[in-house]
Amino acid sequence: MRKILSGIFILGSFLLLFPSCYNDNEYDLYPFPGTKCDSTNVTYSQTIAPIMTANCNVCHSSAIASGGVVTETYNGMLVIANNGRLWLDVSWASSGDPMPKGGSKLSDCDLGKIKKWINLGSPNN
Repeated sequence: MRKILSGIFILGSFLLLFPSCYNDNEYDLYPFPGTKCDSTNVTYSQTIAPIMTANCNVCHSSAIASGGVVTETYNGMLVIANNGRLWLDVSWASSGDPMPKGGSKLSDCDLGKIKKWINLGSPNN
């Protein structure tokens, strides 16, 4: 009986630990053609500006500038990229103001592109 209980304990322990090693996510497991996140050539004009147009410019245009932030121009983006506010807000960091306000968090792909652009020095390209 002791060997049976010991075997059950070992098997149970293994089964509990095994799922914790699983590190795949749905995107890696089931990529659909044309949906892979390409962050090899991140530029302001072709990557960052379209993300801002789709998610931010409604509230942060030159005409509205909610919170004093303008995301529709390179100069406006440079200010918030350099002071750290862009990343704090779009990544929903605890010390930031989650953006887009009242919307869903940006996709991991878009966040990765923004982070890469910031890390490259926020070039105007």
